[in-house]
Amino acid sequence: MAFVDVHAHLDDKAFLSDLDDVLFRAKDSNVIAVICNGLNLENNKKILGMAKKYDIIKPAIGLYPTDAIKLSESELQQNIDFIKSKKDRIIGIGEVGIDYHWIKDNIEQKKERDAFAKMIKLSEDLKKPLIVHSRDAEKDAVDMLLSSSNKKILLHCFSGEKSLIKKAADCGWNFSIPANIIFSIHFQELVNIVNVNQLLTETDSPYLGPVKGERNEPANVVESVKMIAKLKKMDPIEAENNIFLNYQKMFL
Repeated sequence: MAFVDVHAHLDDKAFLSDLDDVLFRAKDSNVIAVICNGLNLENNKKILGMAKKYDIIKPAIGLYPTDAIKLSESELQQNIDFIKSKKDRIIGIGEVGIDYHWIKDNIEQKKERDAFAKMIKLSEDLKKPLIVHSRDAEKDAVDMLLSSSNKKILLHCFSGEKSLIKKAADCGWNFSIPANIIFSIHFQELVNIVNVNQLLTETDSPYLGPVKGERNEPANVVESVKMIAKLKKMDPIEAENNIFLNYQKMFL
């Protein structure tokens, strides 16, 4: 048995007091890999340090869209150069993308898109999977990705409408399904639309847990796999094996 959490934020303050316990529970649940995603330069450095300490943590470093708009051109380039310098230590580039939920200003949205374009180009140059955030900006994110030569695209917590889900799936991109699929009709519908060979599991810990109001953690990807198996009418072991194979194809 082998489960994976392809998107988590274990550096979050929610885990300050008990990270060792959280990772013990993950391993006890047969989670063998947790991809921690970076948000900015300071955060990226922290995640790389965590990955050195804990073998279960696999680092992806990137630039969160709301962090990107705060940077000057030289600061943005500094982030890019840092990611390049760590290319042999990372499993992917993320979390990157665009966000219109928190960012409403047209000028700032353009700055997000410009930074995202640079991250897409970086993923092509480094030949690394790209982990994409696209909250309330799904159409623009998909449109920007369509021209990319990088086919190892992971849409994290993708909330786009059905036509966009199908469009992205037709491109062969992958989707990571959070543990709140237990009650989320949207993610249940997404799983019904997308081939199981394009599905991965995530927690977005400490967010999006299977129980509303409770802190999420990597062990909960087991619940995602169970629900995916139920929706796909598959044996849970078969679903688990499929998802693990998807992880291997994407990241290893």
